[in-house]
Amino acid sequence: MNGIKTLLISLCLLLSGCSTYQPRNPDNICHIFRGDTDWYEAARDAQGQWGTPMFVMMAIMHQESRFVDDAQPDRPWFLGIVPLPRDSSAYGYAQAQDPVWEEYIEARHNSGADRDNFEDSIDFIGWYTNGTQKRLKVSKWDAYGQYLAYHEGRGGYERKTYEAKPWLKNVAKKVKRRAMRYNKQLKACKVELDDRVDGWF
Repeated sequence: MNGIKTLLISLCLLLSGCSTYQPRNPDNICHIFRGDTDWYEAARDAQGQWGTPMFVMMAIMHQESRFVDDAQPDRPWFLGIVPLPRDSSAYGYAQAQDPVWEEYIEARHNSGADRDNFEDSIDFIGWYTNGTQKRLKVSKWDAYGQYLAYHEGRGGYERKTYEAKPWLKNVAKKVKRRAMRYNKQLKACKVELDDRVDGWF
């Protein structure tokens, strides 16, 4: 029985289905996508579906999880020894919380979507930013405004809750700068990545 288990695990790892890609250089979008062109294809598909530039979506994801598939908010501890419930249900690459993730699943008719799956998470960010543009008229190219709405929720953005959070506005500025940097980097490798994904060598 143990031999069969070992064989199955080995086969799974060989097929890369059980391993999770972790970018070695998350500051360079070309390095990220060269490390796993499936990520590039998923990001490109999300951009095509929702119209949000992939460099904006990737900058938001970087800020939310640093591309860690099972990222979660830190758990508070009582007296340093008793674990307490987390303050948020945010989980995965996109740090989507339970209610909005359920809304996404219903809207996409995809009950199998997982927050620790990159393809689903990048599609979620595209879907959410598209909804933000429709409701709040925040440009999909505006990484600063989109991140504020992403973090605070659309209702919070409408109420301008971010105005009382200077730290959050600084974070949004970081996301904007990263998106600009990703955009510049992507221009240098997009043709190469398209060729690798589409099979033209």
